[in-house]
Amino acid sequence: MKSCLKWLAAIAALTLPLSAYALLSTCTVSATGISFPAYASPGVANSDSTGDIAVTCTATLVAGTGNYTIAISTGSGTFTNRKVTSGANFLDYNIYTDSARSIVWGDGTGSTQMVSDSYTILLTPTTRHYTPYGRVPGSQNKPAGTYTDTVTVTITY
Repeated sequence: MKSCLKWLAAIAALTLPLSAYALLSTCTVSATGISFPAYASPGVANSDSTGDIAVTCTATLVAGTGNYTIAISTGSGTFTNRKVTSGANFLDYNIYTDSARSIVWGDGTGSTQMVSDSYTILLTPTTRHYTPYGRVPGSQNKPAGTYTDTVTVTITY
């Protein structure tokens, strides 16, 4: 009798609507920061670099399909002008979803976009990688220093 009940429970889980699959999976996110090359002030050229965002999802009960979005906070500054700081000094920079650096990666407000993806939920972990494209615009006259910023990556699934 017990094996029959387990089988019926599995069938019921398979008929859940897509939004319910988020309850049947876990996703985690990890990131490797963007490390810009040395910036020669007042540099006339842009300074570009990339990082890595890894999303890993695993089914907790049953395989299926799902989707998620990846948002990145403003850090210091705004989505228009994020800032890396060194004491009271700062350099403007931004993070983009595309290699042309034309779409600001944010939380979907204003002119920013989040990255969305769908995935097959498996009982073994599945990891996908996404590239944040960073740019420090040229022509910023700033003193030498170590400039840093912290942004938060949020995955919603």
